[in-house]
Order: sequence, then structure tokens, then C-alpha cells
Amino acid sequence: MRIVLVHYHLRPGGVTQVVFHQAAALREAGEDVLVLSGEAPPVTENREGIPVAVVPGLRYDRFRPTETTLLGLQEEKLAREMEEAIRSHWPGGGADLIHVHNPLIRKNSLLIGTLKILGKRAPLLLQNHDLAEDFRPDVYPGEEYPPDCHYAVINSRDYRFLIQAGLKQEGLHFLPNEVRKISITEGLPRSRYVYPVRGIRRKNIGEALFLSVFTGTRIAVTQPPTTEQDMPVYSRWKQTAAELKLPVEFEAGLGCSFADVMGSARAVITTSVKEGFGFSFLEPWTAGIAVAGRRIEYVCGDFEEAGLVFNALYPALFIPAGYAESGKLREKTAEALARVYAAFGLPLPPHIPAKLDRLFSGDMYDFGIMDEELQEKILRLAAGDKTVREEIKKANPFLETLADYCVDPALAEANRRAVSSAYSRKPILKTILEAYRKTLSPVTQRISRSRFLELYLDPGRLSLVGISPAEQAAARKQR
Repeated sequence: MRIVLVHYHLRPGGVTQVVFHQAAALREAGEDVLVLSGEAPPVTENREGIPVAVVPGLRYDRFRPTETTLLGLQEEKLAREMEEAIRSHWPGGGADLIHVHNPLIRKNSLLIGTLKILGKRAPLLLQNHDLAEDFRPDVYPGEEYPPDCHYAVINSRDYRFLIQAGLKQEGLHFLPNEVRKISITEGLPRSRYVYPVRGIRRKNIGEALFLSVFTGTRIAVTQPPTTEQDMPVYSRWKQTAAELKLPVEFEAGLGCSFADVMGSARAVITTSVKEGFGFSFLEPWTAGIAVAGRRIEYVCGDFEEAGLVFNALYPALFIPAGYAESGKLREKTAEALARVYAAFGLPLPPHIPAKLDRLFSGDMYDFGIMDEELQEKILRLAAGDKTVREEIKKANPFLETLADYCVDPALAEANRRAVSSAYSRKPILKTILEAYRKTLSPVTQRISRSRFLELYLDPGRLSLVGISPAEQAAARKQR
């Protein structure tokens, strides 16, 4: 089978890794593969020599030259350029299947229209790692999604929501990512918790600082953000940690190999509030390193179905209402929801105020739903007052466990085997090939965008650190 994998770019990152893992697995199975991208990959990303054709029109909008031709003609041109690249690679015929990564986020305003053209000429599989409906109005497309083609997702929540939004089971595929064994430097002191992430907002860095008040063990955040948008918040957390003399190390991965950083890990810690697939919950186990911290139900549930056991994850970090400033938290949440709905071009539904009243009528509130201002106030209270710490520990018994957490070797080995059994190359390749077999059969379906938005924009799912005001502002300008 002649298979084309498509992505906007091949710079280092999660989706690029997935594209090359898929391509390598397919070639190993004897399939003929071509990757189309707006940019050539760095040599370090394409270690297995996968054939790549560069089509500049696939780049993000901000990197494409401005064209004066009408939008429909630009889409026709991009479709033609992609087809020419495919025919240049396979002179004897076109592709049997085109597998496109992350097409439903508005990074390239031509792509959806282009896919509607290509879908009339070849079977399409549209795999989604991120979705604009998930509180990301800045990348929400202004047009209907391609109908009558096959879709794929990487977690069961997105699968469930797309089914409820109109897709059929025969036209929607669950494609988890391949997880490869990570290498670590053996023999190093296992002296710290490692948070192997870039310090962007949704990684909820303030909660990692908060945990450090209780663990008594140093927490190492490995990388700084790479965008201007995230840098002010990250810098503020660095300053706060220094002022309070917290046992937190920033940028532990700069000037040090990933293998060395992970080799020093007593455990991996995570406080992220939003993930697409959740590599950080799986990869450490491949090296016998446990994972502790915040549970994300819709990804951890998938992994538990695959046989993993998580014994050091908490569903929420409860803060007593008196410290949480529930009135202010409700006000901030209401304002954020109003901005989000406006950015999506929607009125705020009339049921929202009553739902917020119910959400903010309790005695405890999750630290993870708060913005940085409220998180910092609570962090400073806990760091400076033993009585506050004791009250918070009483509400969160796991904090006592986290302070002296040790991995259970039997659990680590069982989870390593579970990751290998469910997410190594062989089972993932089998899943991909089955999805391709089904994609070759036509399907009649379309996504109800209004229903899809309704499913995601639930106030109970909103974390203020999981959505950026800058994204909302950009979306308002765009509309």
C-alpha cells in the first residue's frame, strides 16, 4: 500500500515523533511510505531515513508567504502541489491513502479546504492529537470539517465526544501512540523528583512548587518554555520559588543529557492539567521509574484499561474554601468562560451561571482549576504557616505518602510489561493497519460542530491554567 503521512512541520516535538514512529513501523511491515511536510526535518528527527517531500504550502500560516489569489484558488494550488509531490515519489500512480496529523486546528488556514479537495481523489484518515474545541479558540477553524472521510483520535474521551457529535464507529478510529523505551544513566543517586516538561501554563508549574512544600524532596523541572506567551508566568514561578527558598530546580535538562536527568529520578512527578495522549504517564515505567502526581482521568483511564496500575496519583489537590477565595475563583472562572464563548463566536448559554453556583458552593476547591494569582497566594500561605500546611495535609492524605514515596519494584515491572504489551511497535502497528483497512471503505458522516463544542465547553472541565488569555485575545481579533 502507498501511504502518505502529512504534517505541517517536522520540528522536534510530540507529533513529529509520532509521524516518524508510524512511518518506521509501516516500512518495517513492508508498506510504501512518504511523509509530506511544510518543512524538512532536522537530521536528528529522521534517524531511520524516511522519505520526506517538502511542500511549503503546508507550513503554519505565519511562515507561509502571503498570496493575493482567492482563497479557493490557494486551496486548489496546495492540493495540486501535494499531488505533484506524491506523483514525483510514485511516478506510476498516486497514494492509496493519505493520513493527516492534527488537521482540525487552525495552524494553516488552507488545509481543511485542501483536504476536502483531496478527499474526492484518495481515502483520507484525519488523526487528531489536539482539538480546538478543548478551550483553544485561537485555533478554531471558521469552516465545517471535512465530511465523508475517516477520523482518528488518541484518547477515549475524544473518541466518545466525536461519536456523540455525529461520527460513526466504522468511520472513527482509536490510535494510541507507540511508546519506546527511554534510556537512563544507571548508577546515579536517585535524589529528586523529576518533572520532564517545558514550563508552559498547562503543565501547572505552580502545583509542582506547592508539592515541594510537602515532599521534602527536590523537584526538578527540566526545560523552560519556548514561546513569549508562556515566559512571563514561568519567570514569575522561578522568582517565587527563589523568594520562598523552595526545593525546586528549574531548567535541570539544560546542559545535561535526558538520560542523566532521568537517571537521577526518585520518581517522575506530573502536575499537568491537560494532555492529548499522556506519554509522561507511560515512558518512565519503561525504565523502571514510577510516576506520581496529578491524575488526568481521560488518559489514565485508557492506560488502566491496558493493564497499568497507578498507585501515586491524586485526582485533585483540595484546598479549603477559606484559603481558595471561592468567590474570587468563581468570578475568574465566569469571566474566562465568557471570553472563551465570545472567542468561539457564541453567546454564553443561560444555564452557565447556575452551574457555576453549584460548582462553587462547596468546602474544598482543586488547586489545579485556579489561575496563577490564586495559586501563588495559597502557596505563600502554606510555605509560611505550619497550621495551614497541616490543614491542607488533612484534606489530602496522599501528601504524607508523597513525602516518602518509594517505587514498588514489582509494580514497576508489571507496568513496564503492560506498556510493552499495549504500546510497543507491534500492537500499535496492528491497530494502524486495521484502521487503514477500514479507511479504504467509503463512509458517509459529518461532525456537528455545535454539538462538539457543547461537549467540551463544560465549566466543570475548565482549568484557568489550561487556557491562555493570549489565545482568547488572538481568537477575538481573528473574528
